[in-house]
Amino acid sequence: MTSAHKTVLLQETIEGLDLKPKSLVIDCTFGGGGHSLEICKRFPDVKIIALDQDQGAFEKAKEKFKDLDCDISFANENFRNIDKVLGKEGVGKVDGIIFDLGLSSDQLENSGRGFSFMRDEPLSMTMKENPLPEDVTALDVVNTWEEKSLADIIYGYGEEKQARRIAKAIVDFRKEKKIETTFDLVKIIEDAIPAKFRKWKIHFATKTFQAIRIAVNDELGALSEGLEKGFESLKVGGRMSVISFHSLEDRIVKRFYKKLAEENLAKLVNKKPIIAKAEEIKNNPRSRSAKLRILSRL
Repeated sequence: MTSAHKTVLLQETIEGLDLKPKSLVIDCTFGGGGHSLEICKRFPDVKIIALDQDQGAFEKAKEKFKDLDCDISFANENFRNIDKVLGKEGVGKVDGIIFDLGLSSDQLENSGRGFSFMRDEPLSMTMKENPLPEDVTALDVVNTWEEKSLADIIYGYGEEKQARRIAKAIVDFRKEKKIETTFDLVKIIEDAIPAKFRKWKIHFATKTFQAIRIAVNDELGALSEGLEKGFESLKVGGRMSVISFHSLEDRIVKRFYKKLAEENLAKLVNKKPIIAKAEEIKNNPRSRSAKLRILSRL
């Protein structure tokens, strides 16, 4: 199966990196390979190190690179371990870093791991294609976590105002029966919230699914760690492009950039986030919530 993912803010992200001949780039979130592919086409002498913790991402996208004279290597790794990957590659500093956060369309629609509330799938929500026995899954979260912990993550990571109702409903349901599938969880959420909230423009399960996925993958912790290590790996003059899709991610990126700018360690290439133009939003509705922030190391 080939990748069906549409890369968001593609040209803006790459142009923002201001790449030169023989630059070295880390694509921290390879996904469908969109950013790496465009870099290969425009800068054939650039070296790319591509990371993704989903091994399947490489298998689906590598076909796109077979006819290109492109120096690209792949690492099946979380971007919080950039330093580990660079050590294995024997690399010191790099010229550019890309983070394209959140789920790819392939993970949402084809992974079979329960990311989408629109498909009846086992509750996993892990970004890893083959999780280890000790890895936390959504199945563990909804069936074993205490009610307060559930309410805290659903409110904190999902910004869901009905978090306490939903957490209580999850705990009440599992007393009678194990929660096993995405549709089990959707039904619990639907029954837990007042009827008026079931007909909003945003699907009533969106925020809860987002919250559980973030908790399962420690996405915010990984982002903070990845930004720190990524910046440390940048050469002077090197740039970092980060695309975020929800407020919690963007807040972390914004604060991280602001702190570095205030300490005169970096400058903001764009003071306000770059957002998708109307034409891109029309062709790819997912781009509507995307925000791109670019930083240059001093």
